[in-house]
Amino acid sequence: MDNRHIEIKNNTGKKRETQPKPSVEVRENSPTQQKRNPGNLEENKSSKNRNSHPNREKNDQSNQSIKSFNNSVFRTEQLSVYYGDTLALSNVNMEIPPKQVTALIGPSGCGKSTLIRCFNRLNDLIESFHSEGKVFFHDKNLYGRKVDAVKVRRKIGMVFQKPNPFPKSIYENIAYGARINNYSGDLDELVENSLKKAALWSEVKDKLKENGLSLSGGQKQRLCIARAVALKPEVILMDEPCSSLDPVSTQKVEELIHDLKESYTVIIVTHNMQQATRVADFTAFFNAEEGESGNRFGYLVEYDNTEKIFQDPQEQATQEYVSGRFG
Repeated sequence: MDNRHIEIKNNTGKKRETQPKPSVEVRENSPTQQKRNPGNLEENKSSKNRNSHPNREKNDQSNQSIKSFNNSVFRTEQLSVYYGDTLALSNVNMEIPPKQVTALIGPSGCGKSTLIRCFNRLNDLIESFHSEGKVFFHDKNLYGRKVDAVKVRRKIGMVFQKPNPFPKSIYENIAYGARINNYSGDLDELVENSLKKAALWSEVKDKLKENGLSLSGGQKQRLCIARAVALKPEVILMDEPCSSLDPVSTQKVEELIHDLKESYTVIIVTHNMQQATRVADFTAFFNAEEGESGNRFGYLVEYDNTEKIFQDPQEQATQEYVSGRFG
């Protein structure tokens, strides 16, 4: 397979009707996963302890169900992430559907941010990072030796927890990335369309020359989303995008996320479970446990339709987390 180029269809220019959720095929991947069965609680607990340790044989299947989507955007196979010798994320198998919102939830230290940073290779910037397993983007191995990480990031945008506009004008925050990537179209039109997609145009159209840092927190975050949209990605990753925002700004960003899935695949990390129920079509619950060396590592517990995760989870740990018993 030739990994020198990643071919991606640009879907951002077309308006489409909301499509039904992709079909889901579920294959139970391990008999050791602890189900919500009080009568077998001790037996299941013992079984999990024997099988969930990070030093288990590499050929063992991880403790999770695998869901297959039609035309999945991302697919991980036995993905484990290390920082130096420290395991951060263990044996994740999952697929991300196109043009849906997928939320990653779970307690701190369970590898949610580590996972989405694998999707656009931002972890490469950490010297001690290395991974095992595979990450596919439309059946292209993102970690193939000939894949250009910079080109990957142009197609997979990122919005961070803290709004980080450039110390430039609102206009230049949008135009700068396009300009350095040799954009040959009308920059004024690009800026306007990007701000409209981020639901910010009506608020800033008369002050485009003002510094982006002068905006409110919520406006800054939407400016960062507009900046990501301007590069015409296929995927937008969001790492706790509302954690530093007030409720009104949070509502605007959530409404924006709902609109963005018309044109983009959106993956969001959130500690706010109510937010996941409001914006996500699918939800993946991650948990963490302590390894032999004393460090905590994350693993995928359960992944399903959001309604299923919050109203009828199949795993005891999921039920305890979404009901507020821990985390």
